[in-house]
Amino acid sequence: MTDMNTEREFMEYDVVIVGAGPAGLSAAIRLKQLAADAGREVTVTVLEKGSEVGAHILSGAVLDPVALDELFPDWREMNAPIETKVKSDKFLYLGPGGAMRIPNFVLPPLMSNHGNYIVSLGNVCRWLAEQAEALGVEIYPGFAAAEIIYNEDGSVKGVATGDMGVGKDGTPRDAFMRGMELHGKYTFFAEGARGSLTKQMIKKFELDKECEPPKFGIGIKELWEVKPENHRPGLVEHGFGWPLDNRTGGGAFLYHFDKNLVSVGLVVHLNYKNPWLSPFDEFQKMKTHPAFKDTFEGGQRIAYGARVITEGGFQSVPKLTFAGGVLIGCGAGFVNLPRIKGSQNAMLSGMLAAESAFEALGNNRANDTLNEYQDAYDNSPIAKDLWRVRNAKPLWSKFGTFLGGLVLTGLDLWTNTIGFSFFGTMKHGKSDAETLEPAAKFEPINYPAPDGVLTFDRLSSVFLSGTNHEEEQPVHLKLSDDTLQKSSELGVFAGPSTRYCPAAVYEWIGENGEDKTYQINSQNCVHCKTCDIKDPNRNITWSAPEGGGGPNYPNM
Repeated sequence: MTDMNTEREFMEYDVVIVGAGPAGLSAAIRLKQLAADAGREVTVTVLEKGSEVGAHILSGAVLDPVALDELFPDWREMNAPIETKVKSDKFLYLGPGGAMRIPNFVLPPLMSNHGNYIVSLGNVCRWLAEQAEALGVEIYPGFAAAEIIYNEDGSVKGVATGDMGVGKDGTPRDAFMRGMELHGKYTFFAEGARGSLTKQMIKKFELDKECEPPKFGIGIKELWEVKPENHRPGLVEHGFGWPLDNRTGGGAFLYHFDKNLVSVGLVVHLNYKNPWLSPFDEFQKMKTHPAFKDTFEGGQRIAYGARVITEGGFQSVPKLTFAGGVLIGCGAGFVNLPRIKGSQNAMLSGMLAAESAFEALGNNRANDTLNEYQDAYDNSPIAKDLWRVRNAKPLWSKFGTFLGGLVLTGLDLWTNTIGFSFFGTMKHGKSDAETLEPAAKFEPINYPAPDGVLTFDRLSSVFLSGTNHEEEQPVHLKLSDDTLQKSSELGVFAGPSTRYCPAAVYEWIGENGEDKTYQINSQNCVHCKTCDIKDPNRNITWSAPEGGGGPNYPNM
């Protein structure tokens, strides 16, 4: 058995990419395309913590093909899993018993989904991985990047995968295997929203020194197979309002695609105040709305998942470059909130970073700062896209769903089509952790019991996510202060982690406050990262478990 102090083996590459999502795979592909065009050799590897590429990918998703058109102009002839073109858009303002449709002509042009496609983003990533490997990219699924490796001058040297076969007590078991170091001349961090290593990079290099706090929402999604008569291929529906109150931001989506499949979900902005609120239960209620429930009659729920999304937009994008590496994709916060889209920007960012790194490698540079990438982003369609919608999130947060989210945001998006805003550039203010208020200010929310037909409980949902973790490994959700969790999270906020977690990871067990103990069921974790964001004391830290653990989404 290998000792935990044994020096790790290493492999060297020109570029190491952490995360096989749209950004990481697009970066890898673009590097290899440039190398082939120039007749040069560039070595590229991609690490993916999921059991396979796509296993941890969850998105709505309506795909704007602008980045794909640039990466593979002939993708339509390449058997890409992108077939259902959007045929119609519906935007609804929901009340408890009915809905008001917002006419499409009053919506700003950027809200149109004309020319977009309804997809499984996980399957799109699987296809991108096939293209990357055909170009010579080495992809290693099932290996989580758990540690950042530095050079003596402080620049990023690469990453190390986590040790395998470590027991709950932190000691090696019989199956112990030391992690591997992957050294790169440049390291791209493409972990998605709230990546654990990205979080460390932002702190170490003070990348957020000149930007607003990051903002997030939790997206909870189910995939249904519905009766043919209830299926409308190409229909995109978005709803705002009920079951969320006017002060709680968020929205519903239903996307009809492929053969009798419907993606349904609810995004809840994580700057909500009421600790009694449960995003999972709000989603279950949402499906019972008259505008939606008939779609699912006689259908079957076949998949479930949850993931946070970035919502801060332009004001919250940190500096993207540091010595030896860059941030790409949703880890940097490139989601356009009103459009509920970020994949195209994630892909474009990976391609921009690849072009900058390729040029630097050609000049025999290594482990320095790719300022060219920062400059390219500042003048890119990504920055322009985010600039136009920069006030959507703060307007919604300040004025509520109807006035802020619909009326004022609509006005601002229209005026921004000519480059003008009445509101300038608004600030976000508090972090999502700081917005939660003491439980005593609110009445507890009594949610209806699930019926097992249209509405469901957490544990049956986690089962559908395919989530699995090696049971004997250390808990990957770490408390900084056990006593603070009891005195504040429970004593002041009434245990909101038991409600904001969509996977029944957290439990307070016992009859009364003094005797209650905190239990972390880490094997249920779907890697959504909500706890790392919403805990009111920032007392919970999400870290990468053993590679291959977590959800196994087949087609989300």
